[in-house]
Amino acid sequence: MIKKNKLIAFFTLVGLVTLLTACSSQTKPYAADEKLGGQINYTITGIDAGAGIMASTQTAINKYHLDDQNWQLQTSSTAAMTSTLDKAIADKRPIVITGWQPHWMFTKYPIKFLKDPKNVFGQAEHINTVVRKGLKKDMPEAYTILDRFHWTPKEMSTVMLKVNDGVEPEKAARDWIQDNPEKVAEWTKGVKKVHDTKIKLTYVAWDSEIASTNVVAEVLRQQGYQPTIQAMEIQPMWASVATKAADAQVSAWLPKTSGLYYKDYKGQLEDLGPNLKGAKVGLAVPKYMTNINSIEDLKTK
Repeated sequence: MIKKNKLIAFFTLVGLVTLLTACSSQTKPYAADEKLGGQINYTITGIDAGAGIMASTQTAINKYHLDDQNWQLQTSSTAAMTSTLDKAIADKRPIVITGWQPHWMFTKYPIKFLKDPKNVFGQAEHINTVVRKGLKKDMPEAYTILDRFHWTPKEMSTVMLKVNDGVEPEKAARDWIQDNPEKVAEWTKGVKKVHDTKIKLTYVAWDSEIASTNVVAEVLRQQGYQPTIQAMEIQPMWASVATKAADAQVSAWLPKTSGLYYKDYKGQLEDLGPNLKGAKVGLAVPKYMTNINSIEDLKTK
């Protein structure tokens, strides 16, 4: 029994030392002359498991042979990932994240996309508006507004930054609408107002989709609708529109990020086309990691 207790104490101590060593290594600033993988435990900080960027990143790990060095993708959430990024940049520590643009983190932090010579993440993406079958007949006014809705990455970032700074998403949306009357007029020109008609929008709780969904919901509200918005994981979001449990979503990143779900539900919903062009996904690092400029560098530098 004494020997057993000594063994337990020994392994507990070893575990504690290992943990402290790991923690201390994570507080060191980035060292360009040291192997990157060893500095971050060969870990790429990701978001929720269902996101298309996570599947693409896993493909990148395989295609760039990062798995030869046991690189791994850490599942978390958008909030957890940006919080980890914030702390790393504050201490100038190394970090590799799954990144996408438009997103406020590219405005707030000095970060850059890594080159993708194997084109795993594809070229620029677009975000589409997808509605349920029959919406045009049931709610022609809402259909018209959703069909016309479009804006730029810069406009979206304005709302995202306000929300990140602590402004409630609904208020940030109202502020943007008030500041951009001409843009909103394009979406609502000639559209008759309704009276207390209910409409449901679903979305993925990414900062970009929180911004776009709240703006669209507020525009619909000002037209007399009673919008309900509900955050979901990406697969249920697509299913909600395909099964008519929801009326629309403005969060369809295509052709790659949501490509699998688009293929699964094609024919069961209506694609109204892009509401934002010039989106991008990939792996990103802080700019002070000057010698890491390509995904290939994760293995060789």
